[in-house]
Amino acid sequence: MEGGCTNICGGDRPTVMVTNDDGIDAPGLRALVRVLVSSDRFHVLVCAPDSEKSAVSHSITWQNPLSVKPVEISGAIAFAVSGTPADCTSLGISKALFPLIPALVISGINMGSNCGYHIVYSGTVAGAREAFFNEIPSVSLSYAWVGGKSNINDFTLAAEACLPIICAVLSEIKKKTYPQNCFLNIDVPTNVANHKGYRLTKQGKSIVKMGWTQVTSDAQREKMSSTMTMETDSSLSSESEASSTIHEHRYFKREIRGAQVEDADTDFCNLREGFITVTPLGALSPAEVDSQTYFKQWLVDVAECSSSSSL
Repeated sequence: MEGGCTNICGGDRPTVMVTNDDGIDAPGLRALVRVLVSSDRFHVLVCAPDSEKSAVSHSITWQNPLSVKPVEISGAIAFAVSGTPADCTSLGISKALFPLIPALVISGINMGSNCGYHIVYSGTVAGAREAFFNEIPSVSLSYAWVGGKSNINDFTLAAEACLPIICAVLSEIKKKTYPQNCFLNIDVPTNVANHKGYRLTKQGKSIVKMGWTQVTSDAQREKMSSTMTMETDSSLSSESEASSTIHEHRYFKREIRGAQVEDADTDFCNLREGFITVTPLGALSPAEVDSQTYFKQWLVDVAECSSSSSL
């Protein structure tokens, strides 16, 4: 596999930057960095969250400064950041932290797939999308981890399986032939050792249906309330304390209620069949064509109704 990468990448060593949403100590990121470093084909930078930031989507830190500290990762220059995946990418490509801009940003490897509507929630995908916003090629990588079936070594296998794609992307970048109107979202199947190869797919509409259940135990309440702490001024806090004596806080947590999976040639379906799915993504989310057609006439009717009512 490394021989094929050698032929594609050539002699010069491009710089790649790795981020994720599971945190800088996550096994997926560490496996990816080890594979990149051991291939001896890249200069590797790491700029990743200092703790887990899963499902934060494309949120960014706006009002507060970020805390950044160096982390020892063999073969790489690495920093842990107090922000989100999008923050980490933005900082890492800004030249404020590193002296150069990477040729490619790689976000992952995430513990769990990112297909269908889950792409919207994904901090992993957001790490790659932020690079795309800044006209830097990027790839998000996820492994379909399943408890009881998967193990830590699967992350290394997933990284090795994606290495030819990474090399091919960098080869196109070097030749200035890589498309700049998209970034890639890659998902690796659970049985990565026996995957069926690469398959180009499109984003589907699969999603896990979520609901809410009230939390009653003291332990659960304490854990959840700690994530709701925020600074307030003294006048607001005193008012809040007074109201809490009258109305006791109630706590709710999410729970899985089912799943919506389409039966079509999409990312999730091909991943389930054992393929490594490669899905080009963009920044925009246009509505279906029939929706555009509907609202074109609908807006005309609204305007006419508004005009007639004002007479």
